[in-house]
Amino acid sequence: KLRSKWAAKGWGPVTMKDRINRARVVFNYAYKTRLIPAPVFYGEEFTRPSLKVLRLNRAAKGKQMFEAEELQRMIEGARQPLKAMLLLGINAGLGNADIARLPLSAIDMESGWLTNARGKTGIDRRCPLWPETIEAIRDWLTQRPAPKDPANFDLLFITKRGNTWDKDEHRALTHECRKLLDALGIKGSRNFYALRHTVETI
Repeated sequence: KLRSKWAAKGWGPVTMKDRINRARVVFNYAYKTRLIPAPVFYGEEFTRPSLKVLRLNRAAKGKQMFEAEELQRMIEGARQPLKAMLLLGINAGLGNADIARLPLSAIDMESGWLTNARGKTGIDRRCPLWPETIEAIRDWLTQRPAPKDPANFDLLFITKRGNTWDKDEHRALTHECRKLLDALGIKGSRNFYALRHTVETI
């Protein structure tokens, strides 16, 4: 019944796989911590989409990356802080969460290096930054609002209301990027995270 309810929402196979995994995690945790006496049997219907379905879905969407001409238009058309975010995304392969949680201390403006552990995996990232990226960050810092919460003082990116970009599962950055892409007439089911895919592909 739960899977049918999710399917009725029109979710794609990737979202469906994610939701089913999350549901299984809850029940597995409950059994391992003895909150329930036995493992939950999901039956044949509560299955994750197959690898074949996921591959076909990925192929139907096309490459999740930006071409050089599109990137140049995006960077030229973006206002701060999105301009600095775009450059960090394509220069260092930073995703939405990486951008939202990036500390000022991770960037050495003099040497031009970014050194930071990726929050998602804990793997150290060390990347040389382009002069354009450094310039955009310097420009942003002249406009950066003071954070409302002193605990966020070291974050590079703060919203105009003094909050972090880490709210609502990083959707704020997705929305800003979507508005820019629409304004520039750049089509396709791509978003800010496609910058990371572009780095990995190229």
